[in-house]
Amino acid sequence: MSIRFYDTKQAQVRDFVPLVPGRVGLYYCGATVQGMPHVGHVRSAIAFDILVRWLEHRGLRVTVVRNVTDIDDKILEKSAASFAGSGVEDPYLPEEEWFALAYRFEGEFQRAYDALGVRRPTYEPRATGHVTEMHGLIATLVERGHAYPAPDGSGDVYFDVRSWAAYGALTRQDVDDMQAAPDADPRGKRDPRDFALWKGHKPGEPETASWPSPWGRGRPGWHLECSAMAGKYLGTGFDIHGGGLDLRFPHHENELAQSAAAGHDFANFWMHNGMVTYEGEKMSKSIGNTIAPEEMLALAGPRVVRYFLGQAHYRSPLDYRPSSLREAGAAVERIDTFLANALQRIHGVAPGADVDLGRERFEVTDAFAAAMDEDLNVPQALAALHDAVRRGNTALAAGDLDDADTALRQVLAMTHTLGLDDAGAGSGADPAEHAALDALIRAQLRERAAARGDRDWARADAIRDTLAGAGIVVEDSADGARWSLR
Repeated sequence: MSIRFYDTKQAQVRDFVPLVPGRVGLYYCGATVQGMPHVGHVRSAIAFDILVRWLEHRGLRVTVVRNVTDIDDKILEKSAASFAGSGVEDPYLPEEEWFALAYRFEGEFQRAYDALGVRRPTYEPRATGHVTEMHGLIATLVERGHAYPAPDGSGDVYFDVRSWAAYGALTRQDVDDMQAAPDADPRGKRDPRDFALWKGHKPGEPETASWPSPWGRGRPGWHLECSAMAGKYLGTGFDIHGGGLDLRFPHHENELAQSAAAGHDFANFWMHNGMVTYEGEKMSKSIGNTIAPEEMLALAGPRVVRYFLGQAHYRSPLDYRPSSLREAGAAVERIDTFLANALQRIHGVAPGADVDLGRERFEVTDAFAAAMDEDLNVPQALAALHDAVRRGNTALAAGDLDDADTALRQVLAMTHTLGLDDAGAGSGADPAEHAALDALIRAQLRERAAARGDRDWARADAIRDTLAGAGIVVEDSADGARWSLR
């Protein structure tokens, strides 16, 4: 077994060997909870959820840290706008403290993650809970000559990019070609590209949005948060740092610089997922070509949405079109139809009912494993999944239940590894509800069979049409009628 991933820093696919045998430390950037989650947030979370599931499938124990940035300029701006009575983005209370706003949107992110089967991380630290660790990191950088307090008395502390010769290593840029850092007033900076580690408290900002520090009251800079939290929970050297492609610069570049300048090994691999586009164009609220996760979930079930958002190679752009969810839905339906038929014919299990087939006997196909081992190639893995579905359907048609059962277990293993059996798990009917539904439908099917036996075709068709109108598909076979949800 050899697992290989693309390392953004080295710009190549290379063998992945955990720093500690059998264990993996993964940090990936979570949400800045200033508003509702957008589709890019969710795509990133699904990509790294699939990564974790695959590493665990390969027998590795994974510690996952995903941060929450709950203090930020935009959070403060939106809170202030709510008190001013203008600029309120959501129809909630007209006045909302910044911490309440952040907490509310954090809940919205969690609901989206849960609906789409993104498992919760080992730790999900908030920035506001780690100010002490941030102070320690700043002090180390000041002591080493890589950071300095602003001379104007503002309380700002900046990272000195010129002091670190390797600045730009992640994105392979020369410092002179970089844009100025817009995260703090430039008057106290030695170089416009120096970025804020600590932002001094300013008149008009709420006192609750500042903490005492050796440099004066203030709050942390965005980049500092992740370095401090990754170091606390994963140590100064860990296996993988991940996030969206848009975070490479300046966020991840600055994380790497400040952590390395403090003497930390930091991340051994950098992995970045691609963006979501709309019919080939960058999504933008200003031109109205966006679609939010909640809009997708209104158009299709959680498993279909997860399938769509996870189907492209994680490093590639994912293009949304109006037909995208319909196409993903057809793919999921092919999988589900095979599973329902196979479970019923081989194991006598009604559609949607719980069954324990002994998961230790499940194994993905060699083609699926090879695809996932080679830089998490989900498109090829899905091709292997659908190939197993086709083989299973062929075996069922031929009455070869042994081969069909092998395919069934392979498909269940692959859908589990991709998280397709977890999406929407909290929103479906429980086993008792399904059993009641199954009993009612089977009574209708028995009545339909009796009508067919009496050659009352009109009555039989009417029953089938009534079920179809309720979203229930009836399939006739030599073994009798079977039903499934459309």
